[in-house]
Amino acid sequence: MTSTGRFTLPSEENFAEKTKELAELWGADAIRNSDGTHLDESVLALGKKIYSAYFPTRAHNEWITLHMDETPQVYLLTGRVLAEADIVDVPLMDGFFEEQLKPNRDADPHKYWEVVDRTTNEVVDASLWTLDEDTDTVHVSGATPMHEYTVSFLAYIIWDPVEMYNHLTNGWGDKEHEIPFDIYHPETRKFLFDSFEQWLKDNPQVDVVRFTTFFYQFTLLFDQKQREKVVDWFGCACTVSPAALDDFEKEYGYRLRPEDFVDGGAYNSAWRVPRKAQRDWIDFLSGFVRTNVKKLADMSHAAGKEAMMFLGDQWIGTEPYKDGFEDLGLDAVVGSIGDGTTTRMIADIPGVKYTEGRFLPYFFPDTFYEGNDPSIEGLDNWRKARRAILRSPISRMGYGGYLSLAAKFPKFVDTVTHIADEFRDIHDRTGGVAAEGELNVAILNSWGKMRSWMAYTVAHALPNKQTYSYYGILESLSGMRVNVRFISFDDVLEHGVADDIDVIINGGPVDTAFTGGDVWKNPKLTETLRAWVRGGGAFVGVGEPSSLARFQAGRFFQLADVLGVDEERHQTLSVDKYFPTVTPEHFITADVHVDPAAREAWEKAGYRIPLSGCGGGQGIKPLGGIDFGEPIANTFPVNEDVTLLRADGGQVQLAINEYGKGRGVYVSGLPYSAANARLLERILFWASHNEDKYTAYSSTNPECEVAVFPDAGQYCVINNTDRPQSTDVALPDGSIEHFDLDQSAIAWRNL
Repeated sequence: MTSTGRFTLPSEENFAEKTKELAELWGADAIRNSDGTHLDESVLALGKKIYSAYFPTRAHNEWITLHMDETPQVYLLTGRVLAEADIVDVPLMDGFFEEQLKPNRDADPHKYWEVVDRTTNEVVDASLWTLDEDTDTVHVSGATPMHEYTVSFLAYIIWDPVEMYNHLTNGWGDKEHEIPFDIYHPETRKFLFDSFEQWLKDNPQVDVVRFTTFFYQFTLLFDQKQREKVVDWFGCACTVSPAALDDFEKEYGYRLRPEDFVDGGAYNSAWRVPRKAQRDWIDFLSGFVRTNVKKLADMSHAAGKEAMMFLGDQWIGTEPYKDGFEDLGLDAVVGSIGDGTTTRMIADIPGVKYTEGRFLPYFFPDTFYEGNDPSIEGLDNWRKARRAILRSPISRMGYGGYLSLAAKFPKFVDTVTHIADEFRDIHDRTGGVAAEGELNVAILNSWGKMRSWMAYTVAHALPNKQTYSYYGILESLSGMRVNVRFISFDDVLEHGVADDIDVIINGGPVDTAFTGGDVWKNPKLTETLRAWVRGGGAFVGVGEPSSLARFQAGRFFQLADVLGVDEERHQTLSVDKYFPTVTPEHFITADVHVDPAAREAWEKAGYRIPLSGCGGGQGIKPLGGIDFGEPIANTFPVNEDVTLLRADGGQVQLAINEYGKGRGVYVSGLPYSAANARLLERILFWASHNEDKYTAYSSTNPECEVAVFPDAGQYCVINNTDRPQSTDVALPDGSIEHFDLDQSAIAWRNL
């Protein structure tokens, strides 16, 4: 086992001796500073590789305070105000944090702002409203009583959102607020490059410039109570300026509206089906950002330093999965590891020499406080990441924050020692090569490759309560013995389905980017996918797959014939739906434990008898055993040839369907758990007619997973829990090997 290397340690002022001690204990070969910290000379002299966080567009208040019209800007949408007469006043800043945001009164409001009658969705003529700059209120005349009105207005971002979060979390008190700046303006852009050139000269000891990040913050807006108001880790709302809007019009031939950014209050969430204006702005912005990122990378290399990008903070416009990212010349990408999905989001990035994961917990006082045990979160984070690392290895690991806080927790220190050693051992044994994948699985949505491992996410590693079942698909896949790619509807329409794809998954709520929305009105899409499945392909739908919000041709799921399931949208209530007998035993559900008492109650409730009627099956006792997450109401089998595996409460949760030479599977939801990951794995193998491949190197215990490394001549079994586990692993020759694993353990065997 290699005892040192592949580990980046955070340090800070006046902590040199303990830094040296922990660097040796954790095997660190690199040391970094964190936001608000600096490295002592004695730390720099330890002979480790030195990372330095560099913030290109903040921490230079001496410049931006003289150019406050060159801070980044955002289109904000006011609250809706009801007109009770023909005049209505709309306050701009109600609900926004005035220490973060300030209305832009410098650019002509009547050119760049918009007042909208939200009852009719009509734009109010600019001659009918005025801005009172003293009160930041828009006065609207000619209003229609009982209509609601909003103002979409440009605002300066006057406090960097990430520094603000760190400031408030750590209680930095009177520390000067760091004001961000927008390099779209030529003078500020020149200042950025001049400053970086000087910084490179002043910091010869730095080996790696850790850009944290570049120019534009993801959408992160706060309310007057200093709480998050709008957060979208993929949002481009905080990227606008009058100059950029004018240049966009010249380049693309049309002018963007404020509504193209505020989007009725959705702020172009990644859940929204992307529209032309949104896609064009991303392309426009990415072109500008990437041109300037390459300049910074080239300058770093000319100074003999590596250029590393942090996938977080101001990452918008870099788009690491968009074509051309490899041309930027970045050496590495580092990102925060929140779970298996975010591990893969970093590890799968193409076009860099290496990737690095910043593990949790972050060394901040919200976790490292008296009475708490940070080692619990540390091991939980490692277990989630490890199963993904085995499938797509990151090259390095590390932590962030205040090392002095972590050093006060001996149990946590020991935990990190164990994690670091195990991480290096995985690399030593596998040579950094991914475990073997047995199937090729494609996630189909509107974004495709550009949002690889980024689907179903609100903030980094965080789904929300309405969509955790869909995020569970990615988390399950992140450590599964399959190869995963992301494809778009445009890919399928233009090129069909690639020959090497075994299974396609489409899932999410109706009218979202992940199910596709109006793209299903194009008959070529359904034709292509139907032909592919009938020819032997496999299509798995989760939630409301292939759905159209408007009832079309008697179907809600446009591929209901493939899935064998549709959803009643209260249009065909007068048409009976006949449920075939539920089949509790199947290859897919073989690992789902069902209590015998539950089975008896289930059978007595009538599930062995075909149930029918407009309301579908009416059994009163669920079979149980599977967590389907948020319920999808009123799903039903489209005919009696469909095989129902679960149909509790008069609707379908799990069904399978033979479709020509191929197969379709419907699942109502799939939040992440070991049992659900196992269920999905079995679904994929069954749907693709690969049941015969399933047994070899499978684990009898879903809490334990197996990864095979043919080139290294080894396989491993991991315990993904904080409890001891036992499992049997079936080998290709039919023999069985038994494993008793301690909590969080990993065991290796030769093939």
